Amino acid sequence: MSNLKHWEDKIKQKRKNTDFREFVKEIASWLVLNLYKREDYISKYPNTDRSPKIDSIEYLNNFEKWINYNSQLDLFTNYKTLFDNVYFQNVSANFQNENSLFSDATFWTKNTYLSFVIGMEAENILYSAFSYINVTNVFNSFFVNNWSQNIYFWWWIINSFNIFYSKYITNSSDIWFSTNLIWCQDCIFCNGLENKKYCIDNKEYLKEEYIILKNNILKQKDKFILNYEHISRNSWINYSSKNIVSWYYNIKCENIENGYWINNMYDVRNMVCGWWGDHSEYFYDVIDAWVDSNNFYWVCWSGTSNNIFCSIYIDESSYIYYSWFMENCSNCIWCIWLKNKSYCILNKQYTKEEWYELADKIFSQMEDSWTLWKFFPWYINPYYFNDTFAYLIDDSFTKQEVENEWYMWRESEINVDIPEWYHIIWVNDLSDYQWYDSNWNWQINPEILKKVIKDEKWNIYRIVQMEYDFLMKHGLPLPEIHWLDRIKMWFKFK
Repeated sequence: MSNLKHWEDKIKQKRKNTDFREFVKEIASWLVLNLYKREDYISKYPNTDRSPKIDSIEYLNNFEKWINYNSQLDLFTNYKTLFDNVYFQNVSANFQNENSLFSDATFWTKNTYLSFVIGMEAENILYSAFSYINVTNVFNSFFVNNWSQNIYFWWWIINSFNIFYSKYITNSSDIWFSTNLIWCQDCIFCNGLENKKYCIDNKEYLKEEYIILKNNILKQKDKFILNYEHISRNSWINYSSKNIVSWYYNIKCENIENGYWINNMYDVRNMVCGWWGDHSEYFYDVIDAWVDSNNFYWVCWSGTSNNIFCSIYIDESSYIYYSWFMENCSNCIWCIWLKNKSYCILNKQYTKEEWYELADKIFSQMEDSWTLWKFFPWYINPYYFNDTFAYLIDDSFTKQEVENEWYMWRESEINVDIPEWYHIIWVNDLSDYQWYDSNWNWQINPEILKKVIKDEKWNIYRIVQMEYDFLMKHGLPLPEIHWLDRIKMWFKFK
């Protein structure tokens, strides 16, 4: 009889006691937020000696590239052998993407650019992360969902329209520099309101008065980022949640410790980004879980799955252990990039009886070597630590600290989207490219599309056509910091 539950319980017990910072370092460092030039490819994997073999095949399946389990080698060495033998997609892109080559982890998207974890009918997404379910025109933003449109510099927006420089907005429209609003319309500098309109600093005005005041506020373009920084000091509100310890913004949740931006989930410890569940439960040490899932222990980016242990990028699967990029699979251990498979170990197919017998041997060996409760080791991690979600969550990690544990650190500037021979201008010169005309119409010189901008940290970025059109339409100033730093703005938990 299989001892599978016995081994699962041992993993669960360890995961229920992880220090939050250790969880961030170990797991969030496997979710990258940058791209790199790799000869013929744009890739999520930098060109280092840890990079896997890459290919641009959309429906990659490595079932033919299996290896035999070698009981004389430790499990991570077995896994590294498989890692070196298989191919990875240059970027994770599945399910009918269009014009989205400069983004990673995309599914059913159109026109995404330098964005990460985007999908389910998402269109026109720039410099953003974690946005899905019929969202359109999203810029410089993090976590937007459910039919939201025209979103600029936001955190956590749900089913909302025309939201600018705001956070935690639900079922609202035409909001500027505000936080914690539900069912609101036409609000500026507001916090913690419900079912209100035409408000400034939480004071309600007549519509005509509001429009005059709003127009005067929005003419002060140089104060937009300062206004956003000011509202970011507002506290976060939990909605319809109870028994929450150490949190940022949870909706319809219960029994949460260290839970950040999660919705309709129960019994959670150490979790960042959980969405669209229907009473989903039991999540320990998890980054980004979504769509009716349960029983995740030490998991990075997975959805519509159950009973997932120590794995990365899992979808529509169950009983997956120490695996990477699995779709519609079940009962797999130490596998990489399989689809529609069951009872596999190191990508090799076994009978059900063989699989259970070998699984017991593998987990027993892992316990004897004290690796049963460890995540993937540093020498498999192919990413620069300071380009991952870990550094986004906690930028107190130092270069020396992570390199002492054999993670990699990027030193060079980000230039994946920078063409050669472009003219560079300093961010302080942006005033030469934007102004009000004599009729108080906002203007941005289209020549900015031919320039590369260097910000105060000496990072370089550019303005693309889709971005230019959006800025002009909504009267927004040119961004003054690098696109990756825009995603990182005020993104701290501790």
